[in-house]
Amino acid sequence: QQKNRPVKAFKGGFATYDARIFSFREKDWTVSLTTVEGRERFGLAIGRYQRERLAGSNPKSATLVKRKDGSYSIQICVEAEPSPPQRTGRVLGVDLGRTDIAHTSEGDNWNGQQLNRVRDHYSRLRAALQRKASKGTRSSRRRCRQLLQRLSGKERRFQTWVNHRISKAIVSRAKATNSAIALEDLTGIRKRVNQQPRSKAERRRANSWAFYQLRQFLEYKARVAGVSLIPVPPAYTSQTCHRCLHIHPEQGKSYRSGKSFKCGHCGWEGDADLNGANVIALLGAAVNQPRGSGLFCSLVGQSRLRATESPLRTA
Repeated sequence: QQKNRPVKAFKGGFATYDARIFSFREKDWTVSLTTVEGRERFGLAIGRYQRERLAGSNPKSATLVKRKDGSYSIQICVEAEPSPPQRTGRVLGVDLGRTDIAHTSEGDNWNGQQLNRVRDHYSRLRAALQRKASKGTRSSRRRCRQLLQRLSGKERRFQTWVNHRISKAIVSRAKATNSAIALEDLTGIRKRVNQQPRSKAERRRANSWAFYQLRQFLEYKARVAGVSLIPVPPAYTSQTCHRCLHIHPEQGKSYRSGKSFKCGHCGWEGDADLNGANVIALLGAAVNQPRGSGLFCSLVGQSRLRATESPLRTA
């Protein structure tokens, strides 16, 4: 029951099949399913990609799905062993953010300005529909709720598509260059960010993008491709110069202005996200070194070396 009202009917949208009531035959590309009227065989209308995935496999389960237009589709589960991770000393660093959704240490980036415009558009539409639903008639409120549900699904599919495209490009580049992928571990980032004083629009933008989904896509695509994924702590990655490894603890224009980064010690100047991605790559490369990371500020190391070679003399 729902809200003390009896359920009138059940809307079955899918049926799960296991090896006892489902089988696949490759020679004629058909599946055999058990129905209420007995066992029946159906031909598969699939493309080249699906045939390549099914060729030589022995699937044990499937899901029969009924679409809104009354047609049916079947989702066949294919088990495959992931490729063994490739051993390499090269690391591709990936810096995640909102200005650039992802920026790699090789300079590839996916700008977030267009994505912010799309999300702002959906936010304005939701606000307008919610205002109309609160003041309209019963039929208009029902129609507004339906439109809000459609908008939610449309924005969610858009985010999934963008994250799939970004993760596929990053993993393909790492596979082509025989590199591992170093990625910031952003667990709990929303809680930490929301503690800072920010406007309502900035909080919405920070909380609406699915960074965890992007990491999940990177993890499973890298596992399938045989690419190692190395999570690194995000502390000081945006405040460290990748060339001299000096940390600038003061936040603000003294070391970073907008998307530019300028080191006050070695003088390197460039894109802030590119600098962060290179720092992440250095951290990822240092994880598996047997004698420790060996990462330190080169200027501090040189000053210490000069101090040991030339001790101070007092008059």
